[in-house]
Amino acid sequence: MPESSGFVLTMMEEEELEFAEDLEAILHLTPEVQLAIEQVFPSQDPLDRSDFNAVEYINTLFPTEQSLANIDDVVSKIRLKIRRLDDNIRTVVRGQTNVGQDGRQALEEAQIAIQQLFGKIKDIKDKAEKSEQMVKEITRDIKQLDHAKRHLTTSITTLNHLHMLAGGVDSLEAMTRKRQYGEVANLLQGVVNVLEHFHKYMGIPQIRQLSERVKAAQSELGTQILADFEESFPSQGSKRPGGPSNVLRDACLVANVLDLRIKQEIIKKFIKQQLSEYLVLFQENQDVAWLDKIDRRYAWIKRQLVDYEEKYGRMFPEEWCMTERIAVEFCHITRVELAKVMRTRAKEIEVKLLLFAIQRTTNFEVLLAKRFTGCTLTDTPGVRKKPESPLASTNPFLDDEGGEDVGADKDEDLAKPRKPKAPDNPFHGIVSKCFEPHLYVYIESQDKNLGELIDRFVADFRAQGPPKAGTEEGGAVLPSCADLFVYYKKCMVQCSQLSTGEPMIALTTIFQKFLREYAWKILSGNLPKSNSNSGGLTISSLLKEKEGSEAAKFTVDELCLICSILSTAEYCLATTQQLEEKLKEKVDKLLVERIHLTGEMDTFSTVISNSIQLLVQDLDAACDPALTAMSKMPWQSVEHVGDQSPYVTSIIMHIKQNVPNIRENLASTRKYFTQFCIKFTNSFIPKFINHLFRCKPISMVGAEQLLLDTHSLKTVLLDLPSIGSQVLRKAPASYTKIVVKGMTRAEMILKVVMAPHEPPVVFVDNYIKLLADGNPETFQKILDMKGLKRSEQSSMLELFRQRLPTPPSGADGGPSLFSTTPEQESSRIRKLEKLIKKRL
Repeated sequence: MPESSGFVLTMMEEEELEFAEDLEAILHLTPEVQLAIEQVFPSQDPLDRSDFNAVEYINTLFPTEQSLANIDDVVSKIRLKIRRLDDNIRTVVRGQTNVGQDGRQALEEAQIAIQQLFGKIKDIKDKAEKSEQMVKEITRDIKQLDHAKRHLTTSITTLNHLHMLAGGVDSLEAMTRKRQYGEVANLLQGVVNVLEHFHKYMGIPQIRQLSERVKAAQSELGTQILADFEESFPSQGSKRPGGPSNVLRDACLVANVLDLRIKQEIIKKFIKQQLSEYLVLFQENQDVAWLDKIDRRYAWIKRQLVDYEEKYGRMFPEEWCMTERIAVEFCHITRVELAKVMRTRAKEIEVKLLLFAIQRTTNFEVLLAKRFTGCTLTDTPGVRKKPESPLASTNPFLDDEGGEDVGADKDEDLAKPRKPKAPDNPFHGIVSKCFEPHLYVYIESQDKNLGELIDRFVADFRAQGPPKAGTEEGGAVLPSCADLFVYYKKCMVQCSQLSTGEPMIALTTIFQKFLREYAWKILSGNLPKSNSNSGGLTISSLLKEKEGSEAAKFTVDELCLICSILSTAEYCLATTQQLEEKLKEKVDKLLVERIHLTGEMDTFSTVISNSIQLLVQDLDAACDPALTAMSKMPWQSVEHVGDQSPYVTSIIMHIKQNVPNIRENLASTRKYFTQFCIKFTNSFIPKFINHLFRCKPISMVGAEQLLLDTHSLKTVLLDLPSIGSQVLRKAPASYTKIVVKGMTRAEMILKVVMAPHEPPVVFVDNYIKLLADGNPETFQKILDMKGLKRSEQSSMLELFRQRLPTPPSGADGGPSLFSTTPEQESSRIRKLEKLIKKRL
């Protein structure tokens, strides 16, 4: 019995363990679900944790054996908690028993409600369809009524128009026979307007018949009115003495309504009759037809227009602009007649006579612009359109151009200032255009005058001589340059007032020709020759420090002349550019691309470049003897480092003698003085380095002396732009960069020479690092300066070629140039640096 009970207990324990394991497997939740539960139902109870461990929990409750005394209380609490959980679960389970039945009941109620709603919607839809049908029937009836009303209104209106048209046609025919033009003018316009409403009814015979009667009446009126004007103003004979009649005035009103051809025919015949006397008086074979009596033409038309205004001004409608039309036709006839006369007597045309005729003609065109609007020019063929006014310019090249005259200088009448052409003058060129083919006379005259002007400039320059140094003219712009461009300004203003077409292109060609001649004869032709007044220093004089010798090739006056020519060329360059812009403003837009003075500006740029090159060559040549003396000094036998060498003193002396004079003469053109400094530096520094290579062999002391001299020259070159000036200005950065780069190379060469050539690898690496020059010839020159033997040089060159691919930055671990120098050499370099600092 005890054994069977133990067995039963063992089985129960095993079943409980299996149940616990199954329950643990069933209640095992994923981490996401567990995290969601903790967020919704946060709890600090260990029993609610996902990693709950019963053993640990019991150990927590009973950490010691003494705590087992409270086991009954703990068990009671746990049982109470289990009982509460069972009650809660039971309540929830019971609450869920009726959920299905309640859901079914709610679903059935919802279905019943939906059926009721569907029935109501169907009833509403049926009622809506019945209402829509009713609305359609009502709308159909309304549309029928609207159509009936519109057709009835159209019929009534058409019948009224037909009645008006029939009555109007009858009245029109009757008034036409009686020449009652006043009543016809108003009636005809109304009949034409009414007839426009019957265009779509022309298929009806009665309507078509009325339309043909209107056209016949219009044709009869046109023929009748033209006959009346022909009777009153016959082509042959004088005008009717009784003056204009009211019948003709009313006839003009009728012509406004008739075909445009009738109006044009009336205008044409009347203007022809008014200008018939002009054609007789100013025939080609008459004396008054020539250019010297051109004023009489314009005086005649003025009298004729005044006479027209008095007699016929009120006969024609104001919108016909008959006064302007007569004036415009007069201009066309005059242009044609003047062109014929000038072609016939072309050999008799002189410049003064041509300018006189053009001036009077342009004055007349300005008068027309003041009196008329130019509204008739649009329907008159062959009239030049109004040019657009050029934009206002701040360019000072052509200010006050309205003060220029058109005539010659010696003619008092033509020398009077004339007003500039009005930019809004629609009549400009309506007559004066006939003079354009003959403006070659004016162009040839200007060609001759400019040739004489250039010859006079050359003669004056030779007579007065070049500008002298120390005077106000020294380095200044030549006066002839300003005179030339003033004359150019006058010619351009005159020609632009005469024509803005091909003559302006021809004048531009003349300008180009004499700009080049001025550059060649006045500027380039007077530049001093580079081989004049040659002089220099001898080696012995340099070694003996005779600083009083003069080495400049050009005299002070010649330098002043070069600077003056340079300033003049700069002025010509800038003014030529302004001249090109103004010419493009004056010429027609279609010809703008043919205006270009680029070649002439390049010519002046060449003069500037040659002038700067002469100044550079002069100063460069003055320094050549000193550099030659430097290369021939025995640098191997120099025993101590002293002050700067005599050749440096000589170079500095020449720089201080020439540069201040050049700077003073080029005060107005600072940028070209800077160019001079840059070009001289670019020429002097390479030459100085070449002469350094000729100094061989060089001892350590000699190299130190040369390094001191190089530093002295570097200091002078850095101060070159402001040397000898009381106002100290900082040299331009571009110039300073050139000097520092070039002279630093010279210093690096001397530092390489000063370095020992043992060990060879260190010497070669430091050479590549300091000079960054991969040319073996340069390395050969360095070796010659050090005085190495050919056998030593061969090994050095071979090592140089082997080490050449190694970049300068790759020698980080190698010894530097001065790290391997002996103590004695280091002390010499320190002494040299102290000497340089003391001198600075």
